[in-house]
Amino acid sequence: MFHSIIPPYLLEQLERSASDPSLRARYRQSLQHDAVLRSRPAAGREATRAAGGRQRDVYDAENGTDLPGTLVRAEGDEAVQDDAVNQAYDGTGATWTLYQECFGRDSIDGAGLVLTSTVHYDRGYANAFWDGAQMVFGDGDGEIFGNFTSSIDVTGHELTHGVTQYTANLAYDGQSGALNESISDVFGSLAKQYATGQSAADADWLIGAGLLLPGVQGVALRSMKAPGTAYDDPRLGKDPQPADMSGYVDTVDDNGGVHINSGIPNRAFYLVATELGGNAYDDAGKIWYSTLTSGNLAESSTFRDFAEATQATARDLFGDDSPQAAAVTKSWQTVGVLGDQTRLMNAAQTELQPSTPPSAPPPAPEHTA
Repeated sequence: MFHSIIPPYLLEQLERSASDPSLRARYRQSLQHDAVLRSRPAAGREATRAAGGRQRDVYDAENGTDLPGTLVRAEGDEAVQDDAVNQAYDGTGATWTLYQECFGRDSIDGAGLVLTSTVHYDRGYANAFWDGAQMVFGDGDGEIFGNFTSSIDVTGHELTHGVTQYTANLAYDGQSGALNESISDVFGSLAKQYATGQSAADADWLIGAGLLLPGVQGVALRSMKAPGTAYDDPRLGKDPQPADMSGYVDTVDDNGGVHINSGIPNRAFYLVATELGGNAYDDAGKIWYSTLTSGNLAESSTFRDFAEATQATARDLFGDDSPQAAAVTKSWQTVGVLGDQTRLMNAAQTELQPSTPPSAPPPAPEHTA
């Protein structure tokens, strides 16, 4: 089960737009390598389990591709001289802490899974991924992307694919796949907010802030607050995410638009969190987490299925006439998932074609994050 933070259409766009042959080769190599990883299970490896409590192991691939690599820092060890090692240790720790302290979950599987990560994977590898057993971080291409360990929200995003894997197991296609992506963005952002003490009002609501290098016209990979505004760069193209169902992209590419349409439920969560105020990992986070882990979601759940499930969860947790229940309903109505959904979808659906200009993503292979 391979999920990467950079979708293939971005790497394909970068390969087309790169003027430096060495950069083009680097993006091509990343694409080819990811395609191989997507086509096979987690290298036959089993995730490591502990008796419980926070357990982290960080390995160094030393620019190779054998996993997990050489153990360089274990739980309780002092910081080392390598920033990437320390960032991976801190990011996986911040994610564990969010789930334990806010939701009472012991690691991503709920049963003490050791958070294993590998840094310095391959050479110039422009991605980070969860492979069903561990986290893997590339050092970036040095042109567009810096080190992928630098963003807590990226680490939280990828580890949350593991939480979804162990709970609702949402199918990675169409709206259920976009929900899978959105849930990872939600809890990736919450991991950063909890670690930094940010309220919903103070948070930047960006995924991958700080990952883009100076000179790139953009602030992050995605914006939960304002989908479609995270970047607009000649090399990356323009952020294609819609903010509501009137811009829903009906396509067979990108596994049915999983990275593109995830902006719609992302914005719904942002609206709930900011409507309620305070900390997003409190009431809003509890509603989303309880919905994800309730056992009431089908693998093929649609946006509407998930919206109605969050309504039911909010009523169960806080009461039928609670501000929380009202905020959930209002947010899904605002993004067009509840209400006259059919009219909104038919009004402005667009379909991506291979000839689409660089501002929109070209076709993507399957099963990425």
